[in-house]
Amino acid sequence: MLFPTPIADITDAQGRPTFLWDCDLTWEDLRARLSDPDPAVRGYWLGTVMRQAKPDDALQLASAAEMRAVWEQVSPYLGSRRPFWAWYLEAMRVRGQ
Repeated sequence: MLFPTPIADITDAQGRPTFLWDCDLTWEDLRARLSDPDPAVRGYWLGTVMRQAKPDDALQLASAAEMRAVWEQVSPYLGSRRPFWAWYLEAMRVRGQ
């Protein structure tokens, strides 16, 4: 990560991540969904984060290896960000990360 935003700067007064403008979730709620035992739930929420957050901020919530592990569940939710994440995750794989 190059420039992750401090958590205090990407959450509002109620503790909700500002990049999830269309959801009423706190940072803790989001972390819980990202560790849900159901891969479909994890994939949906991680895909949403990867699509809407700054890449360095998404990487605060999941490593490149974790993102690659659920790629099949994540990729349908990435929209126009899919090519970037495909490139980035492959580059990190080649680097051993």
